[in-house]
Amino acid sequence: MVAHLIEFATNHYLLVALFAVLLVLLILTEARRGGRSLSTGELTALVNSEKGLVIDIRASKDFAAGHIVGALNIPQDKLAARIGELEKHKAKTLIVVDNMGQHSGTTCRELLKAGFTAAKLSGGVSSWRADNLPLVK
Repeated sequence: MVAHLIEFATNHYLLVALFAVLLVLLILTEARRGGRSLSTGELTALVNSEKGLVIDIRASKDFAAGHIVGALNIPQDKLAARIGELEKHKAKTLIVVDNMGQHSGTTCRELLKAGFTAAKLSGGVSSWRADNLPLVK
């Protein structure tokens, strides 16, 4: 199987190169559409300057087990129904946080389409914990 793949790649190197370029462009496009990624330091600076609000999209039980100070819990599946609650925060950057940063891009896209300024915490709450930053219960 691998031998056939290598043979195909050497015989059709232009097709393989074109595929690789298109794959990289797709990944970059999807990453951009999901909003800007923030580090834990950038998140802290935005929140401390009162220019950012953390939106935690994890399930309520995960939120209750530990969350970033001042975070608002809106589970991802309930965002569409509760988006009206965010209107009063339209002047701020909404920073979307999930467990590991896997689902926050989708939520950021929804918020951007609704006219909000949105960003996501790179790595989610896991990166927050990895940086030994506090969580409240």
